[in-house]
Amino acid sequence: MRFIKQTVDFDLGDTPIENIFINDFMPMANGTYVKVYLLGYKYAQDDDTSLSLNNQTIAKHLDIPLSDVLDAWDFWEKKGIIRKHLVEEEDKTQFIVEFLSLKQLYIHNNFKSIQINSSDEEAEKAFYTSSPGDLIEANKVPEIKDMFYQINQLVRRSLVPNEMMKILEWIYNYNMDPDLITQAFMYCIQQKKIKNIKYVEAVIRSWYDNGITTAEKLEEYLSKTDGRYVQYDKIFKALGFNFREPSEAEKKTMDTWLDDWSFSMEVILKACENSKKTSNPNINYINSILAAWKTGNVKSVEDIPEQRPMEKSLFKKPAKQPNNRFHNFEQPSFQYTNEELEELLRKKK
Repeated sequence: MRFIKQTVDFDLGDTPIENIFINDFMPMANGTYVKVYLLGYKYAQDDDTSLSLNNQTIAKHLDIPLSDVLDAWDFWEKKGIIRKHLVEEEDKTQFIVEFLSLKQLYIHNNFKSIQINSSDEEAEKAFYTSSPGDLIEANKVPEIKDMFYQINQLVRRSLVPNEMMKILEWIYNYNMDPDLITQAFMYCIQQKKIKNIKYVEAVIRSWYDNGITTAEKLEEYLSKTDGRYVQYDKIFKALGFNFREPSEAEKKTMDTWLDDWSFSMEVILKACENSKKTSNPNINYINSILAAWKTGNVKSVEDIPEQRPMEKSLFKKPAKQPNNRFHNFEQPSFQYTNEELEELLRKKK
């Protein structure tokens, strides 16, 4: 058994946990089992294969007996949200933990496939066929409802019911997460300039044949076959444009950052963090930041100058003196007592 963890000086990253686990599975388990799941899930998110992480590592990290760790994995396997893959048949304590997609499990549990009654022994799989009733139920699932909304935005029209039912069939038959379906539409529209639903299905079928059923596997696949698309996607997500197609002018600007100015993605994403400082983030705003960094000979994140707020001057500007005939007038420095003032008044009477 092993886990994968990235080697860093300070771990300040994030571990995304699906709400289905928090809402449905966490309440049914004791605290130890939850801690084992979360720590193992964190290790599964990391990418450093050089570290050897196993059940003993988890037991030591959580300061619990090894038997509690093994019991926790047995518990979660019975709940159907992980799979254990034995490394050696004779040693039942050494295994790889595979964390299953809870969204996918939720969809599978809510949509039953229609069994095909056929005597044909060559029929390897009974494909699920969606119905209008399934579509009504599907729209009650937040992830699927959001998927349809995002696809409508991408194709710039509302999907018709037959198209929506076809997409539901993809989720089941090709074991695809809803967010991956949305990504397929985005890829076809942005890269291929094609919105045809049959073409999108062909792309999804190709991904399925290549073992791509999660967003993480898709990013790894596209980074090898279409790296520039992945770079555009990362920049737009950093700016909050999760489902918007970049214009040709925006692509050219991003190409300038990557090709002409030779900025790394790390530096570009660091510049995108500044988008939080403006109510209307856009490519031109980030371009002005990177242009300034290029002038300042920034090559890496370590070269980026600290962005400190301007210090207020400790001294106020002297008030401008009025330029008139009275500005040189000096007030008399002598003063009178009350008695002397009364005496002057009596004399004037």
